[in-house]
Amino acid sequence: MPNIKLKAGLEIHQQLDTGKLFCRCKSILRKDKPDFIVTRKLHAVPGETGEIDEAALFEHLRDREFVYEGYYDNTCLVELDEEPPREINKEALEIALQIALLLNCKILPVTQIMRKTVLDGSNVSGFQRTVLIAKDGYVETSYGKIGIATICLEEDAARIVRREDKRVVYRLDRLGIPLVEIATKPEIKYARQAREVALHIGEVLRACKVRRGIGTIRQDVNLSVNVDGKQGARIEIKGVQEPRLIEKTIETEVRRQVELIAKGESKPEVRKALPDGTTEFLRPLPGAARMYPETDLPLLKIPRELVDSIRHALPRLKHEMRQELEKQGLNKELIKVLLDSGKLDDYKELLRVYNKPDFVAKLVALWPRELASQASISVEDVESKINNDIKAKLLETVKQGKLDESLVKQVMQAVLDGKPLEEAMKIEKPENLEEEIMKLVKEKPGLSINAYMGLIMSRFRGKVSGKEAAEILKKILS
Repeated sequence: MPNIKLKAGLEIHQQLDTGKLFCRCKSILRKDKPDFIVTRKLHAVPGETGEIDEAALFEHLRDREFVYEGYYDNTCLVELDEEPPREINKEALEIALQIALLLNCKILPVTQIMRKTVLDGSNVSGFQRTVLIAKDGYVETSYGKIGIATICLEEDAARIVRREDKRVVYRLDRLGIPLVEIATKPEIKYARQAREVALHIGEVLRACKVRRGIGTIRQDVNLSVNVDGKQGARIEIKGVQEPRLIEKTIETEVRRQVELIAKGESKPEVRKALPDGTTEFLRPLPGAARMYPETDLPLLKIPRELVDSIRHALPRLKHEMRQELEKQGLNKELIKVLLDSGKLDDYKELLRVYNKPDFVAKLVALWPRELASQASISVEDVESKINNDIKAKLLETVKQGKLDESLVKQVMQAVLDGKPLEEAMKIEKPENLEEEIMKLVKEKPGLSINAYMGLIMSRFRGKVSGKEAAEILKKILS
């Protein structure tokens, strides 16, 4: 068996949920007919080293024409490269700093916004603006620490509408949306470890203000393989979107590299990930010659006071919140509902009113879902009628002993049906309740307490609390 050693790293690009990075346009993707169309051709230029990047030259020699579709309300002259960029979006910068701190990175106090040569047509200017904001972080895995090499903030590219023979049509609505780019160090040694790193970084991103949905996150894998001391070339695999596919794609590429290294044919290149875990050639691997300084913007200064204020208000990660809720006695299903609902802050606030975690979690996250499903309306509609003030009043009434816990959901349903809260909380008890329960016991002798309680609550649902019914039943049975 050959001695195979893998060296891999991840690059993760995540859109931030803000306006565009270097202008004041909104980050909205459109499906309607564009307001204008512009046609361009792009040319390769030397980078900071004075050389033309091989990948840029490859695209230039394809001699394609690019068509750009735009809209007046979310595309401006910055996207068309007809006007200098504006100051970097402060909200996007703060979110990127938040992500960097959660990944244990060191923030750069002064940094240079750069231009990265891109000639596939996805940037009208022929370059992408990017700025290094942090470096030297890490994530913990079951295999040990994996370093975070760099975190950059950059503008997203235009999106492809259609391809033709020598012509590509792009839409400018996505161009300029802020992206945070997270690059790990090439320290990943196992395919499963790569998946673990991707999931941890994904958890960090979801704790911050990022965009959700298809196309808002892109994951690339960089890897090389050493077989019995023979080192293969570096391969960049684009678009490994699903964490579950990371393992399969890496394992498949390792097998391919082993065969190429044996033949002496391993070459550096960029490849596209396919749904079955295989890859296909895209272009030569770009080098350092594609970067040069952005001359239209000053140095970016990140004050220590800004970093400190962000550090003191970092969001908690889901696994940390899950551990805390488990300690409070919530089961896994209820924890999932609570975290998925985004109502954790409401839960904490109402827990100060009535310190019973399980009950408050149901009130905040579970019952609104159930009521919405029963009424065939949205959870937002339920929340608009049963807001936190109403929930707090319900809990206060329960705490005072004026309303039993078992009747709260029924009161919520009455409020949803249009009753004022005070009226909904007036539960009319049946007359001669003890006699009615005695009669039921005589009709069904010999049942268990639970069986009797089921019959009682079925007959007197909404008119008696479980606590009161249980007390009367125990008195009768004794």
